[in-house]
Amino acid sequence: MARKKEEIKQEEEKVSPILAPLRKVVLASMGAVAIAQEEAEELINKLVERGEIAREEGRDLMQDMMAKRREKIEGRFDTRVQGALEKMNVPTKADLKAVEKKLDELNKKLDKLVK
Repeated sequence: MARKKEEIKQEEEKVSPILAPLRKVVLASMGAVAIAQEEAEELINKLVERGEIAREEGRDLMQDMMAKRREKIEGRFDTRVQGALEKMNVPTKADLKAVEKKLDELNKKLDKLVK
């Protein structure tokens, strides 16, 4: 266990300080998904064992639950990543498009001046 902690610490030191918060968000999200899946599988297996649902229904239920959970987690992940990027002052795609549009306008004006 202590060795794993050392390996994780060494990996974290290799990651740039800008990407460290993003890495933590990714790891936390992955952990949440794993825990949720395990709990859902246990619940469905118990229902199948008791005969309350058929095995095929259990499999379908598991797929539905995981799809909904995945959507929810992806939404949270996107929100956290966006927040981390904002804290790091990383320009968004919209910001870059706005700059590109302004550059295009300036280039057109320069072309008119040159002619």
